[in-house]
Amino acid sequence: ADDDVYMEKTSDLNEYVLNETGRIFYGTEDQIAERSWNYGQVPPKMGWGGPQKRDNPPPQKVGRTQKFRVNSLDDNGVLVGNWTGDYAQGTNPSAWAGSVAILLAFHRTGPVRYGQCWVFAGVMTTVLRCLGLPTRTVTNYNSAHDTDVSLTTDIYFDENMRPLERLNTDSVWYWNFHVWNDCWMKRPDLPDGYDGWQVVDATPQETSSG
Repeated sequence: ADDDVYMEKTSDLNEYVLNETGRIFYGTEDQIAERSWNYGQVPPKMGWGGPQKRDNPPPQKVGRTQKFRVNSLDDNGVLVGNWTGDYAQGTNPSAWAGSVAILLAFHRTGPVRYGQCWVFAGVMTTVLRCLGLPTRTVTNYNSAHDTDVSLTTDIYFDENMRPLERLNTDSVWYWNFHVWNDCWMKRPDLPDGYDGWQVVDATPQETSSG
């Protein structure tokens, strides 16, 4: 009960730590679809689910560290991202149905080709649940892109109500979706009121405003 990731309800524990299967949603706001995913965080005889001697790092640091290990952008992590449509050098992201095959392939040969957001999120769920962090996979539609750190999406006009295109770089991604993870944890490093679900995104990020 003193652990930063302790969940009081057995039903929450069963859903967000122990449940090895789930659904990941994709598509658009008007055409939502779903795919089954085998998280497989405690498969028999795989070796990554058993008790091991570990330190006790804060869960927010565990989540941040693992998101970099799940993608291979700059540190040879588990998955290589690919949004080009050319998957000849690997596996089409849509062909994956679970995390176990991906993690075993990574263990054998290194970074696995290829993943997109739902694949990164599925593997992230597996890794964090394996480490005991309550984790869920989250899909968002109509994603807002704030490019000037204002925390709003803005449109600028001149005095004649003509758009100032050089300033209008914010956007809303209407035609697609994005998938990431939430991890449940207490946040003793923050003021009161910030405990609960925390966003972790393992998809490789693009730089915005530096």
